[in-house]
Amino acid sequence: MAQLVEVEHRTSAGPWVLPLTLLLALVAVASLAIPLFVIRPFRSQGATELTFALAVRQAAPWVTAICAAGIGFAALGAWRRVPRAWQRIAVVGLCSVAIAAACLSRVNVFERMFHPYEAPVFGSVAEVAVDLDDKVLAVRIGEDAKAFPIRTMGYHHIVNDTIGGRPVAVTYCTLCHTGLVWSRVVGDRTLNFRLAGINNGNALLRDEETQSIWQQSTGEAIFGPLKGQRLELIPSDELTFALWRREEPDGMILRPDERRSSEYDPKDWESHVEQTRVVVDTAKSGIPPHRLMLGISLGGVNKAYPVETILASGLIEDTVGRDRVLLVVGQDETSIRVFKTQGGAPNNALTFARLGGARDRLMVDTQTSSAWNFKGCAVKGPLTGQCLAAVESHKDYWFDWMNHHPDTAVFKG
Repeated sequence: MAQLVEVEHRTSAGPWVLPLTLLLALVAVASLAIPLFVIRPFRSQGATELTFALAVRQAAPWVTAICAAGIGFAALGAWRRVPRAWQRIAVVGLCSVAIAAACLSRVNVFERMFHPYEAPVFGSVAEVAVDLDDKVLAVRIGEDAKAFPIRTMGYHHIVNDTIGGRPVAVTYCTLCHTGLVWSRVVGDRTLNFRLAGINNGNALLRDEETQSIWQQSTGEAIFGPLKGQRLELIPSDELTFALWRREEPDGMILRPDERRSSEYDPKDWESHVEQTRVVVDTAKSGIPPHRLMLGISLGGVNKAYPVETILASGLIEDTVGRDRVLLVVGQDETSIRVFKTQGGAPNNALTFARLGGARDRLMVDTQTSSAWNFKGCAVKGPLTGQCLAAVESHKDYWFDWMNHHPDTAVFKG
């Protein structure tokens, strides 16, 4: 009789164990799967679902750990009351699934694909082998000049560094062709950034100190304790290595990470990226999504210039908001800089014409016939020694520039 009572007790108490463990395992898997599904390349992300996915990913390590522990305690507490072998096997399997989800939720899958450059190493222009026509992201702060090869940056995406005593994050997103340098100082703290995913074709960054998520193209925190704050943009240039080396013979250049250099993009990486799927609809604009633009934001006004138009012209004078600007192509016929043209001459409005042949005399102003170099400084004539004010600009595929600057104007030639 006692044995019959025990069997009935085991049979009546056992059924709740399997449904509970199944529920906890599903929660653990969902905590891992939702962020992976939403925050992935070549998929459109809405603002609400992205915020939800980021919140799930942030909570996932704790949620999955609780689920794994819950299954373990339920199994241990009711193991003897689970009457059938297949149910015990199912409980063990579900517990294993929850433990695996708990482990994987602590892995940054994006850094598994693109390993970070934890301790960047630099060398002189004579020490580091870079093809002369390769592009570099060039930064000068004070007396400190550094260059970051784009094929290196396109793999690592982020390099945390200090230039001229200022902590900076050098960033590059190959899917949108955007290289930007941001200050790592926010308020009274210095942040360290890591790759956190992608949002409509543009990289997401995560700072280790607050776990806030930042948009690479805008420098704005879109999730976390620092949401709404913006990083300070540090001026930079995208130049060929040959041109940068000529301008900065004493500069330092980022060495490739020898452990990962075999994974770097080939020289024709742009042609491959231009074939990738774009999730931002540019059809109404009439401009192909992968049209490479030079974007300028000045005085609250945004304007995009097709790079091919700039290169074909060699020199463009235009107005952005209330400012007269000059877009000029370097001697390498591929690097571009932008300057304000007010100042210098008595009438406060210089106009320019391009020169040919001279190495450092790239253009001449029509007011004083002074000759100017690619740094925007007069090197011959009445205005010798004066320099134009540089305007920050950066290259960006049209889909990304349009997505983050919906009110932009477009230069038509």
